[in-house]
Parts: sequence; C-alpha cells; structure tokens
Amino acid sequence: MARFKKKLKNNLIYGFIALIVKIFNLLPRKVGLWLGSALGALAYQLYRTERDKAERHLRMAFGESLSDPAREIIIRKMFKNIMMNFVDVIRLPKYYKSELRPIIEVEGIEHFEQVYNRGKGLIAVTGHIGNFELLAAFAAGEGYKSAAVGRELYDKRLNKLLVANRETMGVVNVDTKDSPLRIMKLLKKGYVLGVLIDTDSTRVRGEMIPFFGRPANTPVGQSIIGLKAGAGFIPIVCVRSKNGYKIIVKPEVTINRTADFDADMYNITKKCTEVLEEIITEYKDQWIWLHDRWRTKPESKKDENKNVKIDK
Repeated sequence: MARFKKKLKNNLIYGFIALIVKIFNLLPRKVGLWLGSALGALAYQLYRTERDKAERHLRMAFGESLSDPAREIIIRKMFKNIMMNFVDVIRLPKYYKSELRPIIEVEGIEHFEQVYNRGKGLIAVTGHIGNFELLAAFAAGEGYKSAAVGRELYDKRLNKLLVANRETMGVVNVDTKDSPLRIMKLLKKGYVLGVLIDTDSTRVRGEMIPFFGRPANTPVGQSIIGLKAGAGFIPIVCVRSKNGYKIIVKPEVTINRTADFDADMYNITKKCTEVLEEIITEYKDQWIWLHDRWRTKPESKKDENKNVKIDK
C-alpha cells in the first residue's frame, strides 16, 4: 500500500508540473511572473514548517543582527523569488533569446573570459541563489562551451524534463554520479563547468568548511578535479534585479599551491565559499534558506579533517 501511495503521489506531482510547464509557456511573461509571485506568497502562508526552517537558518547565519520583521520580509521575498525564477526556467527553451537575454545585465565578464581563454577549463562556482539554471543557459548562449553538474531528481520523468531543458540550451548535463574522468575530459577541452557548492550531501565527498561562521559539510569534488586539471575557479551568480537579471562574476579565486594537495583542495573550497557567502549576505532574499546547510555535525567529520592545514 505504501508503495502504491508513493507512486500515486509521484504521478500527481509529475502531472501537475507537466501541466504547469505547458500553461506558463503559453502565458505572456508578465502574467506568468505575476502568477508565480502569487503562488510564492501562497506557499509562504501555507508551508509553516518550511517558513520556520528558513527563519531558523537565518538566525544561525546572522544571529540577532536581523529583526523579526526583517527576517519575515526576507523569507516572504524568498518564496516569491523561487517561484518567479521557476517560471523563467521552464520558459528558457522557447523564450530565452526573445525575452530573457535582453534583460540580463553582466558585471565582471572580463574575469570570466580571462580564465576561459586559457583553455584549461573553468569551474563556475555558484549556489542556490537567484536563477542558477539561467547561468548555464547564458554561458552556452554566449558561445562558451558549457556543462552543469546536477543531482538526478527522484522522479526520472522530472529529471528528463530538467535535462532536456538544459540540453536544449546547449548545456551538457553532468550527473553527480558520473565518472570524474568525464568531468576531467570536459575541463581539458576548455569547458565551463557549473557547480553548486552550498549543499550538504552524503553522495559526494565533503569537508567541513565554515559557512556563516558554522562548520558546514561542503562538496569538494569540483576542487579536486579542478586543481588536477589546472582549471580556474570563478564565483558567479545570477540574481533578480529591478529590470530583469544581473549576472555577477567575481575575480578568479586562487591559492598558493603547496605539496599538500588535501590542504590546497580545502583552501580553494574555503575561499570560494567565502565569496559566495559575501554575495548571499548582499542578496539575502535570493538564497534558498530552506536548505539544511548545517545538517552534518562536525563530530562526524573530525577524523577526515584533522590533518588539513587551513589558510588563515
């Protein structure tokens, strides 16, 4: 019975999302964004548990420097931003060139091009902030060889929709379970590899990296492969702006390489995390505070980190 209920639930979710995709591709963008914002506001009211989780995480990150009303505003806007970003993501294949590319402003593209033109690969370090799916579409649309690393969704049909969305935009999809050799080959060919480093996952290797002053299990696979390939690390985000979107490209993150590879891997990840943290602090309502970023406790990772030399 439990298996039947789970299958029924998944079928209903898939059917609903497939219907939503069709509807929002028929509507004018302004109407779609208005509906998306309304759905986000509704979700804020209905999902009390998720709202409380977001508030708890904001307190963990910023303590009492934010007032209760300020946290409430951030969380309400976060729900709205999530839904409006979703609307634009499902419209990417059909409307990117005509509607979305004209409203994208780019800041710091020179940092991106400097690393990309070396031809040794570029690790585009980002997180669950703003419209991260639009980042890969933008890079591919501008003619850069682009790939994105993502975890396979629980429903293969939904995953197929997501992968098709990326591939239609010219983005190579890389599953987190794919061989590291595949990623290495892409970097060797000069690809841009988009990675999300703000997830606490047990499926990939992670290290306890400070995130808003608290140790957080952070994926390091991209750092290991990137360092071995000689790729450059560029923090980049795509946030909502008053007139559309703003892509912010930060300067390349570098470290002084040593004979201790584990320390180098740790320190490049730590520096990338610090840049991402600065951006999240500036655009608080655009990061998804629903992520249980500090789920893994330091005690469970202490033996793995005890010999790592950390840059101050």
